[in-house]
Amino acid sequence: MKRTVKELEDSARQIGRRGLIVGGLFLGTSAVLAGRMRYLQVERADDFRLLAEDNRISIRVLPPERGLIFDRSGVLIAGNEPVYRITFVREDADDVDAVLDRLSQIVTLDMEGLARKREEIFAVRPWVPVTIADRLSWEEMSSVAVNAPALPGVNPEVGLSRAYPMGADLAHVVGYVRNVPDGYRNETGDSDPVLSIPDFQVGLLNVEEGLEETLRGNAGTKRVEVNANGRVMRELDRDPAVAGGDVQLTVDAGLQNYVEARLTGESAGVVVMDCQNGDIMALASAPSYDPSIFTRPLSATIYNGLLNDPYRPLSNKSTQGLYPPGSTYKMIVALAALEGGFISPDETVHCPGYMEVGNRRFHCWSRGGHGRVDLARSLEQSCDVYYYELAQRVGIENISAMAVRLGCGVRHDLPLSSIAQGLAPTMAWKRQRYDQDWVVGDTLNASIGQGFVLSSPLHLAVMTARIASGRALEPSLVRSLNGLPRRGEAAPDLGIDPEHLALVHRGMWRVSNSSRGTAYRSRVMSDEYAIAGKTGTSQVRNITAAERAAGVINNRDLPWERRDHALFVGFAPFDNPRYAVSVIVEHGGGGSTAAAPIGRDVLLRAQVGDVPPSDLYPVSQRRGIQQMHDSLPILETPPVPSGREPRRA
Repeated sequence: MKRTVKELEDSARQIGRRGLIVGGLFLGTSAVLAGRMRYLQVERADDFRLLAEDNRISIRVLPPERGLIFDRSGVLIAGNEPVYRITFVREDADDVDAVLDRLSQIVTLDMEGLARKREEIFAVRPWVPVTIADRLSWEEMSSVAVNAPALPGVNPEVGLSRAYPMGADLAHVVGYVRNVPDGYRNETGDSDPVLSIPDFQVGLLNVEEGLEETLRGNAGTKRVEVNANGRVMRELDRDPAVAGGDVQLTVDAGLQNYVEARLTGESAGVVVMDCQNGDIMALASAPSYDPSIFTRPLSATIYNGLLNDPYRPLSNKSTQGLYPPGSTYKMIVALAALEGGFISPDETVHCPGYMEVGNRRFHCWSRGGHGRVDLARSLEQSCDVYYYELAQRVGIENISAMAVRLGCGVRHDLPLSSIAQGLAPTMAWKRQRYDQDWVVGDTLNASIGQGFVLSSPLHLAVMTARIASGRALEPSLVRSLNGLPRRGEAAPDLGIDPEHLALVHRGMWRVSNSSRGTAYRSRVMSDEYAIAGKTGTSQVRNITAAERAAGVINNRDLPWERRDHALFVGFAPFDNPRYAVSVIVEHGGGGSTAAAPIGRDVLLRAQVGDVPPSDLYPVSQRRGIQQMHDSLPILETPPVPSGREPRRA
């Protein structure tokens, strides 16, 4: 049907309107898109440039070199050594199991550990390296390199690991490092990004732990280009890590080696302090262990062997071991009595071999008694009854106050793990601890270092150094930190009457030099190196009335774990005290026979600076002493200083 002119005009007008609408919509949409593109490309350009850069550039953390630890003379006692290791990248190997099998035929691998490593290989991303073996020999690394074409994915690498040149000698001072344990960051609150680095190690004991912040250093970073899957394409730049600061300790590596050797075969602890400034010259606990075993995967067999050893090599007996101090506590009671005016220097007490208090008899170690004794003789022969008498006059509060004044019953501040506080008991302590009243028997037991009294060898060394010097010396273990000396102000005076200290000194001199002294067999045949000391024996069991009536069983006839502990404290030289020592030999029997000879030898080594010559010993002992020294694992040559000053962080 033919359309009229009017219809054609109407249709044209409709098409024109629709075209205008469509064109307007198109222009509007184009304007919106153009505006959006301008917003994204111009106004948001910097934001998206950063996002694109973050997607393309990855920041990786670089581990710092751990700081070194030196002894007082600059001998390296904890350092870093290059180690050879093998890593494996799964995406570079066609057949993981076949490659690992070929590798196990070239180098010795722990098959159980290798199975765990295989699980780790498949647990991480294909391009992430996994350490398969550590601390390989040069020969093993060479074999791997020669067979590289047959070992796709296997990469020999060189890294740094902690090394302890002195081995077991300083384990209980330096401690050790290990891979960051699970939960470490939550327990310590440490958020350092370096802790996320695979196989990164941190200090977990003693100085390595106590000075971790100084030794760790600061992490570095490197910027690498990665693809969309996160694989590294190339390195762009790096900000090197800052090595940790070095630490110099107060210990003498040569003296420490001698002490550890002298304790061979014993379960014992020894502390040597400088009486002039409080420096700890040696701090030994025997038996010890090689801290290097903890820097690598540790087998359950080795660890359980250390854990179940009855001599407890993992325990630091010198700082965390607490023992009844026995008769080494008598100087505290004597000074408390003298300072309080409870006894005069010349006053004597009669010892019939016991003291009766109420319906109980408190025995002296000498069943026949010592007769009349004054203070000097009471120390010389270690008369218990004399101190029973003093204790009743002085009272436990004054005794405990003097103990704290001399460094017992307090926790000394050192960068070591598990430093025990010890115990100088008071009436209030017993009431709070046991809900019981203090009785006179408690005071008598405390007066001879038994009952509730507990001290560590560190406490007894501090006590002896303070008595010898008359000053409130604090034990110190760090000589310099980051190259800066840590020497504090001179220790203040104890405030104890010098005449009272001199009286106690004379009594201690007689212990080691009088023919009736309990340590006379451990005397030194030279006034230049003369020792003043005190022996002690602490019971680990109660002696029953039946045993006492039948004759107390000799320690040698008891099982080792039921024998008494042996103790000795002393200082030398007598005329000008320089060194103080404390010795504990667990279940060693008598202090005069087990601990005093060790104390004498250690004080001589500290004074002489080398293995003591035989002519410093009584003639009858010289041959045996020489044989003993020849049999000990003492370093043939003293440790040599590293030749450089500790660096600063």
